[in-house]
Amino acid sequence: MGSAYNRIVLKISGEALAGENRTGLNEEVLSRIAKEVKEVRDIRDAKETKEIKEIKETKEAAQAAQEAKSVKGVREFKKPAAKKQTRELRPVKQEKREPQKPKRHEKTEEEERPNDLVETNEHPALTFITELAEKMELTLDIKAMKNDDSIYIDIEGKDSGTIIGKRGQTLDSIQYLASLVANKEKEKYVKVVVDAENYRNKREKTLEQLADKLAGKVTRTKKTIRLEPMNPYERKIIHARLQGNAKVFTRSEGEEPYRRVVIELK
Repeated sequence: MGSAYNRIVLKISGEALAGENRTGLNEEVLSRIAKEVKEVRDIRDAKETKEIKEIKETKEAAQAAQEAKSVKGVREFKKPAAKKQTRELRPVKQEKREPQKPKRHEKTEEEERPNDLVETNEHPALTFITELAEKMELTLDIKAMKNDDSIYIDIEGKDSGTIIGKRGQTLDSIQYLASLVANKEKEKYVKVVVDAENYRNKREKTLEQLADKLAGKVTRTKKTIRLEPMNPYERKIIHARLQGNAKVFTRSEGEEPYRRVVIELK
């Protein structure tokens, strides 16, 4: 579902920003985004209702079949337990290895917030996200902190999941569009970071755990592992996490947006 929102937001906003005059994201564009997103949500709700009904009918049919089977007196026999081995097994001598602590990566530019941020209610990026949420009929609490070089927008509320999307794809798209709005006809670049329910921090921890797990698998199986395509920020987390690993190394392959991390044995 998140990828559907992602495509809608990028498609319509891309059309608005593609002309030579770069008219920007106006009221008409926001209305188109909201209308198409609402249609996607209605389709999703109808599909989920149908799936729930089918699951319920399947469970009822299975329960009726089980009751009929019990009435007929059909019994399931367990296999006899295997006899215990009487032969004494020699203990395998294992080499003691000290677990290597993974190196914690330094904070990236995106997650390291400046100390001089102040709360603001007026900013083009904040206005864009607020109007977009209203057009999409989402219940959200949106706050922003800024300085001369950047703005950080934090989103909370019951509809935050819609803003985040699948693996943060919708959140990344909205951040990209907000950055275009904030830097339109500006000489000095302003960094825009959009987060929802502290998703980016949670995603970072998830990726670090994934990196450790896959590094161990590569070490055991001696086989190369290719991860799913990720954005540059997420790939950087994987690379930094395994940078100090003595047994594996990482590299990236492919072209955006399908570029991915590869973990290989040293």
